[in-house]
Amino acid sequence: MNLYLRYFDSETLVSSVDEAIEFLDNIDEIGMNPVLEADIREYAASDVYYPKRYKIRPRVYFIIIKTEAATMQDFKEKRALHPAEDGQKERQPIPAVLKLNEEREGWYEGELNFKRVLLVPGTGKFQYRDTQFVAQVKAYSGLDCYNRIVGHLRERVDERSQFPSAKGKNFKFRYLGEAKPLQS
Repeated sequence: MNLYLRYFDSETLVSSVDEAIEFLDNIDEIGMNPVLEADIREYAASDVYYPKRYKIRPRVYFIIIKTEAATMQDFKEKRALHPAEDGQKERQPIPAVLKLNEEREGWYEGELNFKRVLLVPGTGKFQYRDTQFVAQVKAYSGLDCYNRIVGHLRERVDERSQFPSAKGKNFKFRYLGEAKPLQS
């Protein structure tokens, strides 16, 4: 396993952590210290393959990338991508955004975390409160499930309440099973 390091125009491909630390130690702005050195050694020894970014000062970073590339040219041409384990092609999970629009009529369970406006007793003032709402609805897709839940809530909560995007992390859904055809 080799390590690619880059700080602005300075870049290198090294075969050991000691070489990487020596490269970084030669760049005065980085300020190599025992904590940073220990973190780099830990990253190199771990099973993590995503790039690691270290902050030097606001908006200034250096990066380290693990690679199987033997030369800088191989790395630049992406010839040595990380191989899949067990020789099998890694199965990438389907992004939730793609599942959101997949039409599959039936029952869905939707979970929505939103900011609800509530009156504070005694003060007469209003405040936003994180609220979780879970419902089972008949829908055509995950997006239809979201729209039905938000439509239901808009009729029942203060109009200043804030609802998250269907594509965000504050909305989750799962398909429960088939239902009789919907009649709109």
